[in-house]
Parts: sequence; structure tokens; C-alpha cells
Amino acid sequence: MATEKKVKIVEKLQETFSKSRVGIITDYRGLTTSELNEIRRKLREARVEYRVVKNSLARMAAKNAGLEHAAATFTGPVAVALGYGEEPPVARILTDYIRTSKSTLTIKGGFLPGRTLSPKDVEALAKLPSRERLLVQVLTRMKSPVYGLVYVLAGPLRGLTGVLQARIKQMEGA
Repeated sequence: MATEKKVKIVEKLQETFSKSRVGIITDYRGLTTSELNEIRRKLREARVEYRVVKNSLARMAAKNAGLEHAAATFTGPVAVALGYGEEPPVARILTDYIRTSKSTLTIKGGFLPGRTLSPKDVEALAKLPSRERLLVQVLTRMKSPVYGLVYVLAGPLRGLTGVLQARIKQMEGA
């Protein structure tokens, strides 16, 4: 039987799942309160929400938000890191924390709109460069052929200039 309080929790979770661009699901068993607070602080600095959720309510909210594919990931004691901006920083913060602190925190998976992420997918997501860096790489690669074309087209003019300068020197010396 659904109580009014549970209905409101599901509605709130559904709203946050719908608004988020990425969700990373973690198993927080074995963490102390101070470790949990430290993770929350680091995530909050990146404008990421980290909350412990009740599985049955999270599954209902995920299904209502159109994330049926992610609903199965909510098993055992879990917390969800919800990011509303770029996806890689959320995964990067969690994987860096696990690596540097030797924490018992484990990543169970995650979700993007329309896609479920395995723990390996989350690690791959963490290794992606930022959006700005990717744009710079793409633009650099787009400019490279243009620079090559300009260099090739300017070659005959450079050759002609060299010949004319040599001829001028030859005529001045004679």
C-alpha cells in the first residue's frame, strides 16, 4: 500500500531522474559517515547530487521517468550520483575517489537517457576528455587538411620567389 509520503518520494525521484543527464549507481556498504560526507562534498563542488535511495522507490521512479533499462540496477544498498551537466566529470570524481582513497565504495553501473552503463562503461566515461577539449581536438583535425592544402598551393609561389631572388643576386653580381 502506497502512502502519501512514498508517492511524493517517487515523484521527486522521477523528476530528478528525468532532469539528470547521467546517473551513476554505487554500493556504499562499508563506508563511514565521514567518507560518505567527503564524497558528497566532492560531488557537490561539481554540482552533482548524491543521494541514498530506497530500491523499490527508485525502480518505480526510474520506470516512470522512462529509464526502464536502469531500473534493474537498483539492488542492494545503493546511492545515486546525479549529474545535470557534462557526463564525464561525474564518473571521473567517483572513480578518482575510489582509486585514491582505497575506499570500499563500488560502482554498480549507471544510466544515460536511453542507455544503461555497466561498471566498465562508467570507467570508460571517466576517461573521456571534457567537451571543450574534444571540440578543440575536432577543430584541430578539421583545420589540418586546410593548412596542408595552403602549404601545397603556396609551394610553387615560394619556388618562383626563390628563383627570382637568385636571379636578382646573379644580375647584381655581374
